[in-house]
Amino acid sequence: MVPANRVYLLLVIGIAIAPILAMFFGIPASIAIALLFDTLIFALMIVDGLRVRRDRVQITREIPSRLSIGRDNPVVLTVKSGNANAAIQIRDYYPTGFGVSTSKLSTTVAMNSTQKLTYTVHPTQRGEFSWGKIQVRQMGLWELAWDDWQIPQNQEVKVYPDLVGLRSLSIRLALQSSGSIRQRRMGIGTEFAELRNYRTGDDLRLIDWKATARRVGAYGNTAPLVRVLEPEQEQTLVILLDRGRLMTAKVQGLQRFDWGLNATLSLALAGLHRGDRVGVGVFDRQMHTWIPPERGQNHLTQLIDRLTPIQPVLLESDYLGAVTNFVQQQSRRALVVLITDIVDVTASTELLAALSRLVPRYLPFCVTLRDPQVDRRAYTFTEDVTNTYVRAVALDLLAQRQVAFAQLKQKGVLVLDAPAHQITDHLVERYLQLKARNQL
Repeated sequence: MVPANRVYLLLVIGIAIAPILAMFFGIPASIAIALLFDTLIFALMIVDGLRVRRDRVQITREIPSRLSIGRDNPVVLTVKSGNANAAIQIRDYYPTGFGVSTSKLSTTVAMNSTQKLTYTVHPTQRGEFSWGKIQVRQMGLWELAWDDWQIPQNQEVKVYPDLVGLRSLSIRLALQSSGSIRQRRMGIGTEFAELRNYRTGDDLRLIDWKATARRVGAYGNTAPLVRVLEPEQEQTLVILLDRGRLMTAKVQGLQRFDWGLNATLSLALAGLHRGDRVGVGVFDRQMHTWIPPERGQNHLTQLIDRLTPIQPVLLESDYLGAVTNFVQQQSRRALVVLITDIVDVTASTELLAALSRLVPRYLPFCVTLRDPQVDRRAYTFTEDVTNTYVRAVALDLLAQRQVAFAQLKQKGVLVLDAPAHQITDHLVERYLQLKARNQL
């Protein structure tokens, strides 16, 4: 039981009127009256707090079975009131380290009704986490006391990679495959999909004159038929994800490895959606996890389950070892996407040598996750000496990255360098362009 603010106000009033009473009834009488008044207030407070217990609210918590890292995940508290209006304050014991939209919820629930309260949590780590009890305070009818108690609601919840982003990407890919958007992609690719009537703006080179002639002869319809081509399917996409020292740094609140893992799963989803075989390897000094290339949407579930528990480690990555292991596992031509980061030309020498081994048998693609903080430092005007020095260092880092990328391009390696929090969209878009241009 916790006294309400009204109790303190009444006690202050009792103290304030004591001198006035002393003027009329004397000091002993005023003290007695003040003590009697305070005792009455405390007694009413206790009665008010005890009465609340008969109509305590009932609260249940609803959490998604899978939380997405780096996203605002909703948590719903369902409050059911008793036979009286309930003014309540709720504090939920969410996992330590999670960002939260609000730490305390307050509301008033009408008698014999149900109300849902929602707040969001923002996980920054993957793994299994525990929710604890729910702390509740309910105001008494006279607003003199809060009844304070805890509701046991212990729950275990797992935090996964960005499943919300995967869901959004799946919807976008499905829309791109629908008729309205598919028309704009007509003629892109090498595999025949269907014939349809010619429309203004279609490529004249795609008109199928033989099919048009047969149609005119059979039905007398003079509308030309054009071929709709799609990118080739059943190709192989292999993603090599670095989990070494460079991937332990935090960017925009998440470890660089988590951004890379989100990009890996999104790229895998795009590849599976386009009918390709997708494999994933996670490496540091050695190949930590190898998932052979397979097709089908069920393969994505396997990828999520096996990759989610993996964490980055403070070890230098062996790029040559990872590429050698891949070559031993995969003999047929494939698009090899290596997700890592680059510091400078010297540090990227081994990476350059490793990716050069893949040319021309495979199509190597180096993807690096840049820290946007470096960009801001490099391109923000400075006036003092300290910030100018920081800016010079940032510009030098970006320049050395560009030199390293130029060397990779000279060796025939595709390169993508983007801010870590934007890498997923850039990578998926680049992959779809490669498929459309039949570069694999």
